[in-house]
Amino acid sequence: MRILLVHERYRLRGGEDVAVETEEGLLAAHGVDVATLVEDNARIGGGSLGLALRAIWSRAGYEAVSKAIAAQRPDIVHVHNTFPLLSPAVYHAARAHGVPVVQTLHNFRLLCANGFMLRDGRACADCVERTIKWPAVAHACYRGSRRASAAVAAMTGIHHVAGTWRHAVDLFLALNPHAREVFVRGGLPADRIVVCPPAVRDPGPGPARNGERRGALFVGRLSPEKGLETLIEAWRGLDAPLDIIGDGPLREGLAGAAPDTVRFLGAMPADAVSAAMTRASLLVFPSLWNETFGLVVAEAMAHGLPVLASADGAAVHMLDDGISGAFARPGDIADWRRQAAALLERPEALRRMGQAARTTFMARFSDRPAYERRMDVYGRVLNAPVRPAPYAPGNAPVRERAD
Repeated sequence: MRILLVHERYRLRGGEDVAVETEEGLLAAHGVDVATLVEDNARIGGGSLGLALRAIWSRAGYEAVSKAIAAQRPDIVHVHNTFPLLSPAVYHAARAHGVPVVQTLHNFRLLCANGFMLRDGRACADCVERTIKWPAVAHACYRGSRRASAAVAAMTGIHHVAGTWRHAVDLFLALNPHAREVFVRGGLPADRIVVCPPAVRDPGPGPARNGERRGALFVGRLSPEKGLETLIEAWRGLDAPLDIIGDGPLREGLAGAAPDTVRFLGAMPADAVSAAMTRASLLVFPSLWNETFGLVVAEAMAHGLPVLASADGAAVHMLDDGISGAFARPGDIADWRRQAAALLERPEALRRMGQAARTTFMARFSDRPAYERRMDVYGRVLNAPVRPAPYAPGNAPVRERAD
């Protein structure tokens, strides 16, 4: 089997980029022939109008996928991110060559201009069931710009009307059951959305520890949707140290407002993050948006590190309350302070929760179950009847996919 992975990297490296790299390694380790086509957001340049048009239909993206298919002859094209440089043209390129398409839904971009279903720090679903996402334009939801928001709304609206999501994608992979329900509400075909969490690197049990785990740890991008402002305020009055690993637009402001018990360590390589997880007694995951998958939550579980997470979104489907983790209400400073204090005062309970978290990780997110899920998905796509490719500008003549 040969898989072509298609992905557009983000300017600030995040969980989605890590997930794609981990998936490539997982498949290759199990003998799957993997080819990649990777674009980079760092190459974005030129005027906003040109970028907006390219986000709707990128001739360059279409041609890049066509050339990759001709050279690699994959059985499946597995798409991750196409925004904004590759565009949905990549689906049509694959369909024009008779190659089935799988799309992992890492965020809510198909339904929401900013991808988070979050506005002014609160959950928002105003655009989910609308073909034209005009509230996103009115509220300047994408990067605080009405013009940029209009471009994203045009992209999703045009391809919704054109039937791209219905006809050019064979199977969508939602990362948790709640996300699947949201995408069904948004108009994606329910019979072609399955729940399939991504692969997560297993660090192994690690060496025996000589000292006690101590303090809490946050790992992630320092941006508004991650809930750092809630966390920093909640930490006032707590004696336990809190280490924050990551970088982003809020770093300077958060560092200036944080109490002395909080340290900002900046971005770190994977091995340093892994080492920090072996030293901490609790991972905190205060996200305000309904994350489709908490990669850092799964990584913490792999390290035997229990998690205090927001009581919405992906973590609810990953942790068992009081067994492998605990929950606090998103954005509720008092609840986060209360829950964190209660957990950090019980080191033995945290140790037991960490053991349970590791057990859950091995059963649900380690290599073997992740690989089996992926093979089930690919088998379903390859065994399904071939559907005709929809018309799109610039399509090459449709041909049958080679066996």
